[in-house]
Amino acid sequence: MHRFFTEEIDSAAGTIRLTDTNARHAAQVLRLAEGDRIEVGSGDGRDYTCRIRSITPEEVVAVIEDISGNAAELPIQITLYQGFPKGDKMDLILQKAVELGAARIVPVWMSRCVVKMDAAKAAKRRDRYQAIAEAAAKQSGRGVIPEVGTFLSMKDAVEDARKLDRILLPYENAEGMDAARAYIDAIAKDAKTGAIQSLGIFIGPEGGFEESEVSALEEAGAKTMTLGHRILRTETAGLAILSVLGFTLDAD
Repeated sequence: MHRFFTEEIDSAAGTIRLTDTNARHAAQVLRLAEGDRIEVGSGDGRDYTCRIRSITPEEVVAVIEDISGNAAELPIQITLYQGFPKGDKMDLILQKAVELGAARIVPVWMSRCVVKMDAAKAAKRRDRYQAIAEAAAKQSGRGVIPEVGTFLSMKDAVEDARKLDRILLPYENAEGMDAARAYIDAIAKDAKTGAIQSLGIFIGPEGGFEESEVSALEEAGAKTMTLGHRILRTETAGLAILSVLGFTLDAD
């Protein structure tokens, strides 16, 4: 069943509307027709199973047949602060981070980032990244569309992360698998009891972190941790820790 997101839900009338790109995609790309069933996420954790009543490239009207809670969201909001990588690696990171449950992905300019761009180009790139996140959310059955944040400097990213309940820093120079497991277990326990609601993860670019960046994060309360005895690429490290957290935090 094809999935869409919209806020145009009329509970009193028992219908939903898809307009603009959603309607064009449904009518012209997916070739949906009257009587076809679709799934619609409202962005607030509810899913609507609907049957199309009318469809044009400008508007789709569907009748709500069932409403259910969405089980795809993790119990805490995870923000991935990703050191901006070279090439198209960010596309892959975004897509997979959304599939793995991240609620927000923030591109960060760190000292060893190779790529540089001006504000206008960064804003345009962010718009494209948000579209990638929306497509991944639809594909993976997410209850919300994760936000791609504004590009931040490392200093601003650290300040942004201070608002969160926990910060994790996977770091190649960290040691101790037992300590890493203990961090993850503590997060899972605190999430289950409601003691924490949010978590930030910092991933360095291809060249890794400068020592001053690690120190700034530790001063902000970040826990450095190892991801094992292998050095992971920047496009692998965030997805590895998200996979571990998702498996640990997901409810039965």
